[in-house]
Amino acid sequence: MSSAHSVMRRWLAEPPPPEVRDALARLGRGADVVRVAVMPDVHLSAEVCVGVALGTRDTLIPAAVGGDIGCGMAALAFDAPPGRLDEPAAARVLDGLYRAIPILRHHRRTGVQLPAGLAERELSEPVLRATMAREASLQYGTLGRGNHFLELQAGDDGRLWLMVHSGSRGMGQAIRQAHERRGTRDRAGLLGLSAQSDAGRAYLHDLAWALDYAAANRSRMIEVARDVIERTLSVEADPHSVIECHHNFVRREEHEGQALWVHRKGAISAREGEVGIIPGSMGSVSHHVRGRGCAAALCSSSHGAGRAMARSVARRRISTRRLHEQMHGVWFDHRLAGRLREEAPGAYKDIGAVMRAQRELTRVQRTLRPMLVFKGG
Repeated sequence: MSSAHSVMRRWLAEPPPPEVRDALARLGRGADVVRVAVMPDVHLSAEVCVGVALGTRDTLIPAAVGGDIGCGMAALAFDAPPGRLDEPAAARVLDGLYRAIPILRHHRRTGVQLPAGLAERELSEPVLRATMAREASLQYGTLGRGNHFLELQAGDDGRLWLMVHSGSRGMGQAIRQAHERRGTRDRAGLLGLSAQSDAGRAYLHDLAWALDYAAANRSRMIEVARDVIERTLSVEADPHSVIECHHNFVRREEHEGQALWVHRKGAISAREGEVGIIPGSMGSVSHHVRGRGCAAALCSSSHGAGRAMARSVARRRISTRRLHEQMHGVWFDHRLAGRLREEAPGAYKDIGAVMRAQRELTRVQRTLRPMLVFKGG
């Protein structure tokens, strides 16, 4: 679809509901939005849908990145077959993860220190510096709730894999809120900042910190979980196997000769040969991929399966019994079943349909089946 202001291309697994179509149409009317690529995992979110990549000439749109700046994935392989994780071992691994990785925050007496490269950098506003001093170390190395998770998987390469999904925790949301207060709304209602302004440069400065914080947060959890798994299963990790990618960020890129600020909200960069991770639900397969560099999609692809039901709808429609049925064969903490219904596999789109819809965006390198899920309720 094209308008006077933007060119929109879609890679859809199914027709989107009316509210998503309306949100996308509004996005395409943005004053400085010139390119929009809609991913097959697209679903409704505040202001800008999740599952979208968009390009602007000069305007930075914090809502097109979202609050969890730098949210993304990390993976690590172990030199061991998946069969090393049997039911007794899974119980011990889950117990070890609960002891080692907080869901929300560390206790003030036991919190870890931020890496020097993060702790020594100042954010742009006093309110953000205060939030950083109060929260950043307490939330560093913590998982978060919602769709964040840690998973042990059986790879089709015959190895046991660890995968983590998390981001910048409360820091990213604080950064978004602080900078949106300086933004101005265009005729489509999108809050934006000129990248050439002091406000735009300050947002990019703080966003860069949040991206590094999110990556370090995942690395810390990978390190801690690796120790738990190695001790519990008597296996060794392959340090050369690490894969990592962001799916909420903005950066300057050139596409078909045009310099753009490319925003990805629930989308990963998929340049030719670029490695990425596309998770399914906690009961379906995930994929390691390489990008195909599709220029029409702003060299992007989906970041996951994408929600098929809003959380409130999933809580009404999916019973605890149904969750257990959908999670057959995957170990998880059954005490949390009532609270995990909104994250049930049935609340997500079919990852197979998503991957088929974006065949020209990525090529699958490895498929992984979930064995154990560690998640906050």
